[in-house]
Amino acid sequence: MDVALFIPCYVDQLAPQVGLATAAVLERLGCRIHFDPAQTCCGQPFVTTGAHAEAARLAARHQRVFEAKDAVVCPSASCVATVRHRYADLIGADAARALAARTYELGEFLVRVLNRKDVGARFPHRVALLESCHGLRELELGWPTERTSRAPRLGLTESLLRAVQGLELCNVARRDECCGFGGAFSVEYPELSGRIGRAKLDALCESGAEFVTGTDASCLLHLDGLRRREGRGPRPIHLAEILAAQ
Repeated sequence: MDVALFIPCYVDQLAPQVGLATAAVLERLGCRIHFDPAQTCCGQPFVTTGAHAEAARLAARHQRVFEAKDAVVCPSASCVATVRHRYADLIGADAARALAARTYELGEFLVRVLNRKDVGARFPHRVALLESCHGLRELELGWPTERTSRAPRLGLTESLLRAVQGLELCNVARRDECCGFGGAFSVEYPELSGRIGRAKLDALCESGAEFVTGTDASCLLHLDGLRRREGRGPRPIHLAEILAAQ
């Protein structure tokens, strides 16, 4: 299958290893990878701050870059959620619907399109899963507590991690609570963002995990900043990096 890589701007600038790991996993499974360097920000920061004109300009560019692609795969739940749930107001419902139908977060592409959970990864470490808000509630990559019955269902991201050889998944208290990043929220309300993040860091420390993983590098970078300042907590690693490990 031909796959176009949709690489978030913060991955490109701050965590390029996540993009490389994404390509490695897809190529291992037989996909032909294409990367168009003309891509830029999907517009998410402008959407969340109410800058509609700027967001619409970036969304229109994003549509032009990816309009002829059969499948668009991105290692970011929040960016995929932006395309799926915000673009109708920016580029029109029909164009947004067509683009959303072929845009996937990496994990859901592996499970729902390629029908693969075991991707041949090996990562012999204790790992905690950070359920990012967009992935959990807008892409349904997991099951938040307000939607589960007495027996919680196994989330999509968790199913991928459980198939990794040697990986021990650690239980995290209040696992579906926000890490405090929230994009522009962390800039406008840094004290509150930090307090929420430290509460999440406490829960991660209590889990006994060596690493914390998730589907959004932005959330992981936020927690890593807190970890470095506090001098404690598991090291962040993106889901793509774990799935690429052998």
